[in-house]
Amino acid sequence: MIKYINLTAQVKSEQDFDVLTKLLTALGLRHDSVEDYPHLRLQPFLPSGSTLEVVYRKRPYSHADLELVILDPDSAVEIVKKLGLNITEDRSGPEPGHGVREFRVQLPGGTSLLFTGFRASHSTEPDHIGIEGKLQARGKTFALVVSRFNSFITERLLGGAIDGLMRCGCTNRTGITIVRVPGSFEMPSAARTLAETGKYDAIICLGCLLRGDTAHYDVIVNEVTRGIGQSAQETGIPHAFGVLTCDTLEQAIDRAGLKMGNKGFEAALAAVEMANLKKAVVGRSSLVVGAGKTKTRGRRSAKSKSRR
Repeated sequence: MIKYINLTAQVKSEQDFDVLTKLLTALGLRHDSVEDYPHLRLQPFLPSGSTLEVVYRKRPYSHADLELVILDPDSAVEIVKKLGLNITEDRSGPEPGHGVREFRVQLPGGTSLLFTGFRASHSTEPDHIGIEGKLQARGKTFALVVSRFNSFITERLLGGAIDGLMRCGCTNRTGITIVRVPGSFEMPSAARTLAETGKYDAIICLGCLLRGDTAHYDVIVNEVTRGIGQSAQETGIPHAFGVLTCDTLEQAIDRAGLKMGNKGFEAALAAVEMANLKKAVVGRSSLVVGAGKTKTRGRRSAKSKSRR
């Protein structure tokens, strides 16, 4: 069975490798560190969303080595021009009549890129600019709280979570701590204890609850959800919710690595993103506070001068 899909863009020269990685970074793709091997260089990128498409062209079509769908193609054109790259074809008319823009770029070594996207209205207001957490786990520490109950499922969630953390750059020996608890009900207590140590950037909770013939399932689900959320809010440490709440074992299996993906993997990515988001928000807040203090001092000194 397919566990995940790795999409590879192969360039035609080392120069194109440097140019393309620089271009994708300028366009906003998150990336990990470059991997150097005896026979190749590899730059992993972590897009927020990706789709695998199987296409049959009914008409003759000039193939591109890499096709990218982007949010704001007009801004991408300006980035391409700043990098000094050659736009060989631009199938776009003026706004607003032409809502879609498609253009081709030829890299110096011969690699061909095709960009397509819906045009975005340009605004000078910064309201549309958001703060996001990067999928970069290097140098961070994570605690994984795993329920032993329904271990047939939870161990698969654990494997997916570790896979997700390591793909984001986390080192297994120093960055990942695994704590096992009897069941999901004990998970909030363990998560809070770990969070209060201050040693971890995020907590990942992994468990599996299956509906039975009594109301026990609903009671446990509510308490576990409330406890994990309360722990995150009161400690200020991000908690990722990787607890499956399913009606049947088949549903749980599908969410532990089969048709519905691996929810442990998704929880790990959420933990990495939230850990980086917290750092970004705190850093931004400190800058704003610092700027405010500077302005206040400036106003006070101006007042003192005027009094003199």
